[in-house]
Amino acid sequence: MVGASTLVKPGSGTPSVPTGGMTNTTHNPLAGTAYAETLRGVRCIRLSVLTDETTSPERQREADDIAAAALGIDFVEGDVLREAVDLDVSASKIGPFDRPQLGGWLTRPDAFDALVFWRFDRAIRSMGDMHELAKWAREHRKMIVFAEGIGGGRLVFDFRNPMDPMSELMMLMLAFAAQVESQNIKDRVSGAQAAMRRMPLRWAGGGKPPYGYMPIPMPEEHGGIGWTLTPDPDAVEVIEYIITEVIKDTPLSLIAAALNKRGEPAPLDYWSIKKGRVDEEGNIISANGKTRKRAKWTGANIARLLRNPNLLGWKIHNGVPVRDENGIPVMAALKGILDRAEFDRVGALLDARVKPRKPNNVRSDSKALLLGVIHCAGCGGRMYMRDDGRQAAIYHCTPQTRGETCPRRTAIRASWVDDYVEARFLKIAGKIPVRRVIEIPGYDPQPEIAATAVEFAEHQKQKGRQKSKAAQAEWQRHADALDVRLAELEGREKTEARREVITTGRTYADEWADTDTAGRRSMLADAGVRLDVKKGKAGGWRKLDTRRVKFTMAGELDPAAEAVTIAAADVEAEIRGDAPPAPGSKARLVESAPELSQAA
Repeated sequence: MVGASTLVKPGSGTPSVPTGGMTNTTHNPLAGTAYAETLRGVRCIRLSVLTDETTSPERQREADDIAAAALGIDFVEGDVLREAVDLDVSASKIGPFDRPQLGGWLTRPDAFDALVFWRFDRAIRSMGDMHELAKWAREHRKMIVFAEGIGGGRLVFDFRNPMDPMSELMMLMLAFAAQVESQNIKDRVSGAQAAMRRMPLRWAGGGKPPYGYMPIPMPEEHGGIGWTLTPDPDAVEVIEYIITEVIKDTPLSLIAAALNKRGEPAPLDYWSIKKGRVDEEGNIISANGKTRKRAKWTGANIARLLRNPNLLGWKIHNGVPVRDENGIPVMAALKGILDRAEFDRVGALLDARVKPRKPNNVRSDSKALLLGVIHCAGCGGRMYMRDDGRQAAIYHCTPQTRGETCPRRTAIRASWVDDYVEARFLKIAGKIPVRRVIEIPGYDPQPEIAATAVEFAEHQKQKGRQKSKAAQAEWQRHADALDVRLAELEGREKTEARREVITTGRTYADEWADTDTAGRRSMLADAGVRLDVKKGKAGGWRKLDTRRVKFTMAGELDPAAEAVTIAAADVEAEIRGDAPPAPGSKARLVESAPELSQAA
């Protein structure tokens, strides 16, 4: 079949099918002359999925070469080979002009005369794309060849004759058929994937697996058909490292920084890197052939990873678990990376990091370490920092902003009291281990029972409305499934939430060193630290007069600090040979803080 080919034999004015070994002779319909030539061709190869063996690049090249030889089309060889190879590129999603290699050739129409494809679907899958390609071919007077057309015959569309509209018409008609077939394929694939989503352990494939898993052939004990998922040892090692650091209370941002420093691929790029889809510079090669820089680990994507039910091995579709007829989540993997208890514990650790905002009217971006901590001894009001950039910053009492007066307004250099409070706080609390209380969620089946009962009641209202036996059977099947689910839920016991105290392996000194001013201010507030400042005396401008300040700590750390202080006192007494304190007595190690001097 030639379609609307304008290829003619010498001396003939009618189209015919070129034969192998025959010189490609064309005529100019405007001048009425015939001439022989060898056409400069571009061999076009496209593959949607790199693992598709039935449409391999080698098979496409062989078919293109046979068609080119029959039509007198030359691709040349070596460094000047004219070839467009677009692998892992979907024709339904990416048009000819947007493909990495074919698109480049289409921008240089003077470099060739013909495009040779294996089959229609290697070029386009929509009428819109074919219309644009035919329009381009007519404008630039090119030939488009399909080595295997409908029924297996070769299709040749010669747009070098601008007066002949038949080539474009024929291409559009065939494009319509290709588009219909493409939609049918999508429907079949969607239906197959929907069916496989409900199959336990079955992974549809065709894309990258969830981070932490890799596809393997289905084991014989599970049917031996298709593919399933199993934990990927390399990714699981990274996940275990992340969870270990989360338990230690390491900030997610620091965990991300450590992973980036180690060069661990982020979840977005892990599968591409594992499949070798990177260029020489380490950039990621996307499906459309374009490159981009590797993604980075961030605190946000770590949090998303740890909260994703994929870690349980569940099938997830559109962000929600896929459930069977009894409402039970369907497994996608032979084994989850975490079990339910581990997953809930990690979630509780993340929830514990989100501390409720305290109504202390303290700006989080303030540079004042002691805002909300330092108070005027004269009136008891808060002191605020004044820093105009010309003189040393100070904390001062501002009763007028509260509509009050202060009998002994005071001010003090900020650096003095900042250093003093830091030294006193770390002296008392620095060695205390940081512990965290996490909430382990309980389980109450009642909400799901109530929701399922409502669904069952609504379903019961449809009873008797089914006309066909098939519809009646489907109604009964769903009713039975809901009934089974209700009975199963009613048999479950309610478990109460519990609190668990964990040791992070860090001290408050470690936390202080690793956080910023806002974080340190929060630590002081949580510990109940308060600094009262008296009005200074004449001559006290060279260094801090510690008699002016009173440091107290009465928050949640005070009992721990008391225990640490008593232990230190016991050790010191033992070294000196003193008698031990009376049973049940308490002692706070009394030691005046060193005076901190600062140049005026």
